[in-house]
Amino acid sequence: MTAQQYDGIGEAFEGFKALPLTRYGEVPSVLALIGDVTGRSVLDLACGTGFYGRELKRRGAGDVLGVDISTEMIAAARAIEARAPMGLRYEVGDVAELAPVEHPFDLALAVQCLNYARDEAEMERMCRNIHRSLVPGGAFHVFAQKPDYAFDCATLDTYGFRCEPTGEETGTGPGVRVTALLDPEPVSIVAAAPRRDVYERCLAAAGFRDVEWVPLHISEEGLARYGEEFWADLLAHPPLELLRCRA
Repeated sequence: MTAQQYDGIGEAFEGFKALPLTRYGEVPSVLALIGDVTGRSVLDLACGTGFYGRELKRRGAGDVLGVDISTEMIAAARAIEARAPMGLRYEVGDVAELAPVEHPFDLALAVQCLNYARDEAEMERMCRNIHRSLVPGGAFHVFAQKPDYAFDCATLDTYGFRCEPTGEETGTGPGVRVTALLDPEPVSIVAAAPRRDVYERCLAAAGFRDVEWVPLHISEEGLARYGEEFWADLLAHPPLELLRCRA
């Protein structure tokens, strides 16, 4: 189901990064969470069209491998690499069935990845595969729906998105429909908002430690462009959250 949802998006997925919430909230928050990557190898999981892999490569990362379950997303990422080569590698793959890597990575990034696990057992399997892919002490960074989001950001569409409960309960938490208000046609994706205890149990079972939840923040550029009042509702009712831990 996840692959089918994303196969129809292709390079249009790049447009997500231009929406205010993504450009001034998600992207700076994720990059700040990861920090210095100079010379470090990176495993970019659910990489989509390779946005974060390219950003980290620009910031000095060494080997970068992007993995995504969607063949169309990987095709789009490879097309971007072919037009402007940066030395990134891409593979089609399911994180729940991730093959062992020959050389473990220094860090892994999962942006909207674990929240596609169908149940807790699958999320734990994903976490174990990621843990196995990291060097001892390697960092794992996650960005996804806030586990206890109450769907109470009344002006969320102002920031480029709509987030609605589907009314269904998945094996990890409530179902969520996220719509990116792209022009000319919005794009909707259905996933889950896993409960906080589910994340923490799966990560611990896989061997991860030092789990730390990190709030979304808005960049100085975003505050300067729109003003603090524009972002007030989003910061009071953030629909997204980050976490970091170590193998």
